[in-house]
Amino acid sequence: MSAITYVRGDATVPLGRGVKLIAHVCNDIGGWGKGFVLALSNRWPEAAYRRWHRERAVNDFGLGATQFVEVGRYVWVANMIGQRGTRAGSKGVPVRYEAIDAALVPLAEKAVELGASVHMPRIGCGPAGGKWSRVEPLIAERLLGKGVAVTVYDHGT
Repeated sequence: MSAITYVRGDATVPLGRGVKLIAHVCNDIGGWGKGFVLALSNRWPEAAYRRWHRERAVNDFGLGATQFVEVGRYVWVANMIGQRGTRAGSKGVPVRYEAIDAALVPLAEKAVELGASVHMPRIGCGPAGGKWSRVEPLIAERLLGKGVAVTVYDHGT
C-alpha cells in the first residue's frame, strides 16, 4: 500500500496525468457556500448537487452517499455527504466520520472503474470541524487499500 501524497496547491486543479476524481465532503441539508465548495463553484456549477438534494425523495441523497459528476474530459467531482447540517451544536461538530467512511467505498469503486487518481483537500476538516487524524486512516483503508493513488492538497503558498 502506498502513502497519501501531500502537496500545497488547489485541489480543483489536480496534478498529474490521467483521469482524476476530485473528492470533497458536503452537508446533508443541501447547503453549498462555505469551504472548498466555493473553489469548486468558481470552476464548475453546483447544479448537480442541488438537483440531487432537491430530488432526494427519489434518490440516495443522505449521509454516506456519493454523487459523481463529470466536469471535464478527464475530471470528475465526487460530492460525498459526510456532515450533518452546517453548524456545531449540542451534538458536536457537523462531521460524521461513519458517513465519510461509507462515502469512500463508492469513491474507491469509481476510481478503480475509471483508472483514476483521487484528489482532495483535507476532507471533513474545514467547516465540518473534523480531525485529520480521524479521516486519514479511513482514506488509507478505503482508497490506498484498493490501490488508488490519493493526493491531498493544502491550500496556500
